[in-house]
Amino acid sequence: MALFLFNTLSGKKEAFKPLHDSSVKFFVCGQTVYDDAHIGHAKAYIDFDVIIRWLRNSGYSVKYVQNITDVDDKIIIRAKETGIQPMELARHYEKRFMEDMEAIGVKQGVDEYPRSHDFIEEIRQQIQLLLDKGYAYIIEGDVYFDVKKFKDYTKLSHMKIEELEKHRIEPKEGKKNVYDFALWKMAKEGEPSWKISVKSNGKAVELNGRPGWHIEDTAMTWKIFGEQYDIHGGARELVFPHHSNEIAQAEAAFGKKPFVKYWLHCGVLTVDGVKMSKSLKNFITIRDVLKMYDAEVLRLLILSTHYRKAVDYTEELAKAANKKLNAMYEALSSFYSMKVSATAQEGDRDLLLKSKQYIEEFADSMDNDFNTPLALSKLTAFLGYMRAFAESNGSVGSKARDAAFDAVDRTANRVLGILMKEEYKRGASHDVESLIAQREAARKTKDFKKADEIRKTLKERYNVILEDTDTGVKWHRA
Repeated sequence: MALFLFNTLSGKKEAFKPLHDSSVKFFVCGQTVYDDAHIGHAKAYIDFDVIIRWLRNSGYSVKYVQNITDVDDKIIIRAKETGIQPMELARHYEKRFMEDMEAIGVKQGVDEYPRSHDFIEEIRQQIQLLLDKGYAYIIEGDVYFDVKKFKDYTKLSHMKIEELEKHRIEPKEGKKNVYDFALWKMAKEGEPSWKISVKSNGKAVELNGRPGWHIEDTAMTWKIFGEQYDIHGGARELVFPHHSNEIAQAEAAFGKKPFVKYWLHCGVLTVDGVKMSKSLKNFITIRDVLKMYDAEVLRLLILSTHYRKAVDYTEELAKAANKKLNAMYEALSSFYSMKVSATAQEGDRDLLLKSKQYIEEFADSMDNDFNTPLALSKLTAFLGYMRAFAESNGSVGSKARDAAFDAVDRTANRVLGILMKEEYKRGASHDVESLIAQREAARKTKDFKKADEIRKTLKERYNVILEDTDTGVKWHRA
């Protein structure tokens, strides 16, 4: 099955065909580093991490770039509040952001984290191109993009041009159109600034200030990827104005269409049905969640919903994800604790077929616009089969056993980033084996009270769960 993805630009699913054979250039709007990352950020970065993993798993050579916005109004405001320099604040929160990304398993897949302030020259060059082509104009040290000059401005948002006035507008007296956006902002006292030189109407103009938000991304992708690339990802709330502005300034400056072939947008995350806000005190950082739950719980919670849909985070949802993850590990532990034979055993043939079938079903799910909820349902069913196999068979052949674990590794581990811990592979200690033997002896003498006490001790002290099956007692770790 070919890979299909939903392209916001066309508004439909399309077969994926990179611009250059199997080489994929992929950019995702990254973090504005003025505060700790919250679980809404985690949703976006986990969604795109799994998409990247699947592309690489499918044989594509992917260069994955995610930017760091370190020049922004939010950073300047927070720096004033805390009494430190904006760049110092940005570096502090960038470090904490990287720690969070590593903790949730997404940093490892990113090839490059370029910073906005390192691309001032590319920003200057792009502004010059827009001035030369008549798409930009200067007002008192600010540079604006003339939206009416770009005829396809609403092609990503699919809005009518009249609707733009209802959205965020940058106020400035003298703008040609109310929805024109800033490419360069004149310096204000105490703010970080850079001096650049451009020509406008044949005259040299010195500008002292900082870049607008939208041009930072197109300047860095221009340098890293060139004038066009394959995929741009981000949260749905960035479709307009941010991504619409990126398209306008890039296609106007470089003259290549489309600037990006595929646009992928993930749904937002709310808390108990409400958008996160510090004033409402429902702002949950990634660090807050990881104090309560393992990172794999957060990944499972997010991937249980399709990336294009919204997730409403509740404590009940987190607890359910935690319970589901535990059940997955218990299934692996039950299967792992089986006796292994070098020769084929009864049931091995079905297990081999089931492992192959599961991999194919998982791939079909992911090839259908990265359908992680469906892929997870296939994984859950396969783990259930592995657990039932362990309960109904005394032993398993090494070939069939390895095939089952390889299926889990190729899907849950490498693609979804869950079931990575190997605690379930830890064998029973001498004390555990002794207690299991004592319990069996108690059961044979019908001393069920003692047997129940031993079962309770194994669970509370050693985290070992016992199951009595037709093929004997089985144990696994919770």
